[in-house]
Amino acid sequence: MMERLLILMMMCFGMCSCASVVDNRKGQPPNFVLILADDQAWNGTSVEMQPGMKESASDFHQTPFLEELASQGIRFSNARAAAPVCAPSRYSIQFGKSPARLRLIRVGMDASHIPHAEWQSIAKVLRSVDSTYVAAHFGKWGMGASPEILGYEVSDGATRNVDGGFVNDKSQWETTMTRDPKKVLELTDRATAFLDSCAANSRPFYLQVSHYAVHSNIQTSDSSFAIMNSRPLGDRHRHVGFAGMTLDLDQSLGKILDKLEELGMSDDTYVIYMSDNGGVPNIPGAKKYEQSLNHPLQRGKWDAMEGGLRIPMVVAGPGILPGSHSNAHVWGADLLPTIADLANGLALLPDSLDGGSMKPVLQGEKEVEVSRSVNGMAFHVPYRNKIALNRPHSAWISGNYKLLYFHDDGEVRLFDLAHDCGETQNLATALPARAEAMKKSLLSYLDEVNAPRWQEGITWKGNPFSTYQSTH
Repeated sequence: MMERLLILMMMCFGMCSCASVVDNRKGQPPNFVLILADDQAWNGTSVEMQPGMKESASDFHQTPFLEELASQGIRFSNARAAAPVCAPSRYSIQFGKSPARLRLIRVGMDASHIPHAEWQSIAKVLRSVDSTYVAAHFGKWGMGASPEILGYEVSDGATRNVDGGFVNDKSQWETTMTRDPKKVLELTDRATAFLDSCAANSRPFYLQVSHYAVHSNIQTSDSSFAIMNSRPLGDRHRHVGFAGMTLDLDQSLGKILDKLEELGMSDDTYVIYMSDNGGVPNIPGAKKYEQSLNHPLQRGKWDAMEGGLRIPMVVAGPGILPGSHSNAHVWGADLLPTIADLANGLALLPDSLDGGSMKPVLQGEKEVEVSRSVNGMAFHVPYRNKIALNRPHSAWISGNYKLLYFHDDGEVRLFDLAHDCGETQNLATALPARAEAMKKSLLSYLDEVNAPRWQEGITWKGNPFSTYQSTH
């Protein structure tokens, strides 16, 4: 309670001392800050992503600054990444296209078939709206072309997991105590310095901080470990090191929010917090487990079940009702059109997008669904993964219904997500017409975008896309 009081006092001080800065910025286009966590689960924070549903928040992890952001803005119960792994999800955020349309469906794929320099990205569309926009990216990039090619003037370059301390062996699940876990301090310092520069030069900006946390390796500071070690463990979440890393990440968010207040930018800035995909299903990682850490959601990262797709998402900014909530189904592909729309640049985007603008939802004009050119969201995992389901599958979400289609034997599962977020009741037999219609929509869409097609033995890794003869 005392920590929350101090936070509020600091925010009030920042508002009073920087009022003149806000006045000087009137009339400028809005600013945007995207905080992208890595592998953070839907229930991995202390914010109930579904208000009133205690299982939608962690029973151990503490994220007080994300709680503060949620109190200032809107939380989304049905937010999803565009893929259950990082690279396709990050591409979708930048370009507003599904991984199926991008034909980029897993980590480690050759991305030379994607015309990175030609397509509109978040940074490029904002510069088209107003040439004074400046874009920066700090942290994990995870894409096949550098940030500069996508229009980022300031960046850490084409960084990957290894730049955040990832080692792909058993040591990744051991807790390491370090002064700057997952480079959260370094990234935060660069982000706040960038904000200082934008304020000094009166430049509107897009800032993306793509944290290496909470992806393994598990790293935390001594102070955060001590705080979490003093708290009672939860029934679901019990890993003190992971909880400490989560707290370190949250403190970075707090410092960025404090800097926006200090500079008088909060009233002109949209802050978006989300994860690149769902959380890992268990620690340490293993194929078999009794219950996912993402429970009540099924499974986790790597699979197109809800545990792998559904993510925490909170947005605050001008015109957004504080403490609000939406059940609208949104996903990572919606970010580009949403940011473009908020900056009055929606007309500059191409037609071949899978995302739609969330602006009506953010401003309370529309509660139910985002309008998109495609009447559904496709999640495409056409390969076997030995550490996951190990079955090639795709998902199609339309309204509150979700269809899972398994390419190896044609199995179909249908779920009503409004009443069964845990995907426990297969309705395919009870609602055969709906299941068949959604299956047809999914397969037609995959054909239309020439998506990678499952074929036994093809992993989609290592070679240029043009060498594969396996597309819809």
